[in-house]
Amino acid sequence: MFTSQEYIDRKSGKDRLGRLEYLQALVTEFQDTHKQDNKEQVLANLANFAYDPINYEHFRKLNVLDLFLDSITEENEKMVEFGIGGICNCCLDKQNKQFIIENGGIPLIINCLSSSTEETVLSALTSLMFLMTPATTKEILCPAVVDCLQEFADSSNKRLSNLAKVFLKDYHKPSY
Repeated sequence: MFTSQEYIDRKSGKDRLGRLEYLQALVTEFQDTHKQDNKEQVLANLANFAYDPINYEHFRKLNVLDLFLDSITEENEKMVEFGIGGICNCCLDKQNKQFIIENGGIPLIINCLSSSTEETVLSALTSLMFLMTPATTKEILCPAVVDCLQEFADSSNKRLSNLAKVFLKDYHKPSY
């Protein structure tokens, strides 16, 4: 369920942080903490906030999309999982989509397809579907990705197989 600003204000009360301030506090905590568990927790929270369009303007002000993109290049699989989850949750928004595309997000997301974490791969596939435009089709549907999609379509993992089949059916038009 998406929230409204009125709902947020009513729930927060007069003395509580506003949404922007709360998100700023999360970003600051992410940047300042040296504990990996804390970073993962904060990134997971930000990824959860990414589902709601009311947060997108705040995300852009706070450079949260950069944080998500940076996180999917980490060695830590949890960071990658939460980073790509955040991207997946907010990349349907036109401004967010454009930012991700213009800042080299597609190759980074494609790299997530080789993850051993199921949720990471599913979020990466879904993100690529959401980022599909006439301008990005060639980059997303490069031969290596199409081969990967075909392997996923044959997977015994039903979630992965079904999503790959939908992706291929909707976006890949083989040339005969």
